[in-house]
Amino acid sequence: MSKIGIFFGSTSGNTEELAEAVAKQFGIAGDDIHDVSSADENQMKDYDVLLLGSSTWGVGDLQDDWEDFLPKAAKLNLADKKIAFFGCGDSFGHSDTFCNSLAKIKAGLSSTGAEFIGAISKEGYSYDETECEEGDNVIGLLTDADNESEKTEERLGIWVKAVKAAI
Repeated sequence: MSKIGIFFGSTSGNTEELAEAVAKQFGIAGDDIHDVSSADENQMKDYDVLLLGSSTWGVGDLQDDWEDFLPKAAKLNLADKKIAFFGCGDSFGHSDTFCNSLAKIKAGLSSTGAEFIGAISKEGYSYDETECEEGDNVIGLLTDADNESEKTEERLGIWVKAVKAAI
């Protein structure tokens, strides 16, 4: 069985709550859940599968802790790893940059050799634009805890199924 680790950055607590929900779905213990504000990027090498979570701030900006963590993680060789993304954004107030931080993390890790998994259908989402779109899919679990919290559980289930199928 693949060893799975969660790495997340959260400012207001929404992404941390989502990380806990993700952990529950995958049966991941507390020692394998890492807040990037205090994690060492080398811990990523301890896992087969990395579930990376972030909120999006400003106009599609990375969450502050990812600003520091991502450049260090981008230097790692993750060629034998699979990476999936989950995150929180504002599909109403920032509908044109919804969850863009996840696309920035993916781009930042593109040279690590990792395989990106967990894309799901964009059907049912209410944003205008996002850098997370790839054809008819989005690159991972995109949520809006403030405006569409009632959709999170269903989206989480769809994403978990996609990730499990890829590992």
